[in-house]
Amino acid sequence: MTRTRWATAFGAAVALALTGCSGDGGGSGSGDDPIVVGISLPLTGDFSEPGKGVQRGYEAWAKITNDKGGLLGRQIELKILDDQSNADRVVADYEQLIGKDSVDIVVGPFSTRLVVPAARVAEEYGMLFVEPAGAAKEVFEQGFKNLFYAAPAVADDHYNHLAEYLLALPADQRPKTAAYAAMDDPFAQGTAYGLKAKLEAGGVRTVVNEVYPPNTTDFGSIAAKIASARADIVVGGSQYQDGVNLIVALQQLNYQPKLAAFSTAPTNPEFAAAIGNKTEGILSPTGYTQKAPYPSNVEFVEKYTAQFGSPPEEDEANAYTTGQVVAAAVTAVGCAEQGECQKKLVDWLHSNKVDTVVGPLTWDATGKPQGAHMIQQWVGGQIQIVLPAEAKEAEFVYPKPAW
Repeated sequence: MTRTRWATAFGAAVALALTGCSGDGGGSGSGDDPIVVGISLPLTGDFSEPGKGVQRGYEAWAKITNDKGGLLGRQIELKILDDQSNADRVVADYEQLIGKDSVDIVVGPFSTRLVVPAARVAEEYGMLFVEPAGAAKEVFEQGFKNLFYAAPAVADDHYNHLAEYLLALPADQRPKTAAYAAMDDPFAQGTAYGLKAKLEAGGVRTVVNEVYPPNTTDFGSIAAKIASARADIVVGGSQYQDGVNLIVALQQLNYQPKLAAFSTAPTNPEFAAAIGNKTEGILSPTGYTQKAPYPSNVEFVEKYTAQFGSPPEEDEANAYTTGQVVAAAVTAVGCAEQGECQKKLVDWLHSNKVDTVVGPLTWDATGKPQGAHMIQQWVGGQIQIVLPAEAKEAEFVYPKPAW
């Protein structure tokens, strides 16, 4: 979920046909024609790194499904457009995919900022809209009837297990002060402020609360405020590059918190090297682990790794989960096309459970999943699940070692 500098924008859309089937890109809804799935993704711009991860997850889902015979006896074809990380562009993309290209199914982009406008288009056309990355609370306050978030929990609930752990500590061990720095982004702020609300309710005092623009690269002043406040814990509502830059700035000031939690950044494969391999004790919530024993996850990890040469991360898993949710509904209802079929798909998901690579998923009326994220921590040079107790791979390290 990296926020890096804007890459050179592609003017042309990227269309991916994974099946080798011919056609005009639109779905016919019957026969041997493919089921065309329309997607707009940020393949360039601020969200390009996670956008490409989501793309790989969708590609893996299509290939694995197609290798088993497809859905309803038809192959899946992905039609992917590049929205350039731009909300206006994502609206135009879904208007084109649904209205002009007449795709059978649409699924969501990456980032709450793009999911909300995209979901609005899908709702106007009466299309099912399963999405992999719109976790901020405002997604579920829009009144969408057709949206489903394909992950265990929304942003505000990502840190529930961590809050419970910290507030259950003996009084002399419990943190007394906390510093928060969050990107001006619904998801990033949602994760940090969900934890903030719970800790404040438990008596942990906020001493720094900074919000910074998405394109921020210099974190010297924010780091100085956090270091001078000597907060017991620091929480970064971060994507990737901003999380890395803030940690490096804190390291340079020799600020040593008892706990450091950053949303998404610590789970990135490049994270350790980017902060000088001083990772021990750093936390992040996650909705996915490659080690999860769910049968479909064992298959996903094996086949994804064979397809791309390395195992999947959370962005890829969330996109794959999105595909699994769509596939479950299509298989149960027996259709995949625009029109009345879409309402049947929506109704089925509102009243059924779907088994996925991130576990069983169910949703409330707003499309919000009914679960919580696990907590990962860098322990012994690798990131491992430490909370909740029933899923842990290592013991929680608190206070964290110096970085």
